[in-house]
Amino acid sequence: MRPLDDWLAAHPDVESLRLAICDLNGRAIGKRMARAGAAKAQSARMPFSALNLDFKGQDIDDSPLVFATGDADGLLRPTARGPVLMPWLSQPAALLPMTLHHDDGRPFSGDPRHALSAVVDRYAAKGWRVEAAFEMEFHLLSATSPEFSPMHAERPGGNTLSLTALDEVEGFFNDLYAGAEVMGLGIGDAMSEAGSGQFEVTLAHTDPLEIADTAWLFRMLAEGLARKHGVTATFMPKPFADGPGTGLHVHFSLWDQNSDRNRFDSGETGSKLLRHAVAGCLAAMPASTLIFAPFVNSYDRFVDEAHAPTAVAWGYENRTVALRIPGGAPKARRIEHRVAGGDANPYLLLAAMLGAALNGIEDATDPPAPTTGNAYAADCPAIPPDLSSAIHAFEQSAQVRRFLPADLIRNFVMTKRHEHALWPGLTPGEQRALTLSLV
Repeated sequence: MRPLDDWLAAHPDVESLRLAICDLNGRAIGKRMARAGAAKAQSARMPFSALNLDFKGQDIDDSPLVFATGDADGLLRPTARGPVLMPWLSQPAALLPMTLHHDDGRPFSGDPRHALSAVVDRYAAKGWRVEAAFEMEFHLLSATSPEFSPMHAERPGGNTLSLTALDEVEGFFNDLYAGAEVMGLGIGDAMSEAGSGQFEVTLAHTDPLEIADTAWLFRMLAEGLARKHGVTATFMPKPFADGPGTGLHVHFSLWDQNSDRNRFDSGETGSKLLRHAVAGCLAAMPASTLIFAPFVNSYDRFVDEAHAPTAVAWGYENRTVALRIPGGAPKARRIEHRVAGGDANPYLLLAAMLGAALNGIEDATDPPAPTTGNAYAADCPAIPPDLSSAIHAFEQSAQVRRFLPADLIRNFVMTKRHEHALWPGLTPGEQRALTLSLV
């Protein structure tokens, strides 16, 4: 990382800094400081409990990180990403992504970015590196309608791959691409999706920590620029009961650390390592669903024949399954994981996905036969249908304990149980407004 002082010297117009860390729900939390106080960024502190807040931004009941420990502080340290500009703000400012540590330097086990880093290190110890790419779907909604209606709600029918729909928000996308460039985010193609006001932007293949950082920052950029354009951006998995859901599909491949050899490639059907990775992902999928679908609304997306997977299944060039092996050149052989919704924490998502794949590789397990045709009609195990089922499966899973630290599992379960208990006490309007604002 470029030293902060050098970076600020190269950006004399920056007036303030935001120190930001990703909590368990994927939100950016932190503090603002004036440029003159930037020296304090190197020794900034934050309560460990701040990563364990509920969807209202409040302490969860009986949090082990609050009164039981005196609500102790941890030490914030900048990530290798370094500062990034915040082009959605009216005054020049920079955001400094951080991670949380104990005073002796040990990574705090409840930090989602540390969880992903530990999984990546396990691949590196085997002489491998992972490359991953994200497909970020989101809706642009009316900011003035009390119902948060979609843009162009009066237009009947879908907008799949509509150039007109893209052109109508050209100003937003021009700013989005310009903002991504100044932030150093590698974003690719944009397209209109099936829903009114629904779009997708791809994030280019890179290493897991960088792509997770990029996804986290991209959400902030899209939401901030939407406000400037008088609309609302949301990554909510199911904004409208009669409309399409919002997914977060991940493509990943496995390479030798110091060569261009794709370890998933052995011809048209892929290698043994690919099949072992598929088997590991399938085995851990029901238990990992809490990470892929972390809120009550997340489960509204899992509807048969609505382009979101509902079965624990895999297949070649099949978009009805949870794990798709795309076609194309064998050298680009990869797995597309299609379960997560737009509300998933990108660090936990990759930690769970890659950790499960590594389970299968280390155990040399084989998957069932690939599903052909319509997986919605196949006799396959089902993805957990609701938040309560997913919490139970996650907490009890031996597979999950192999790739996530025990403290993080405990904290995440307690947070989700707390939120699940709060949900019925909210009015439908409060539930909707809260979920829209989460992501």
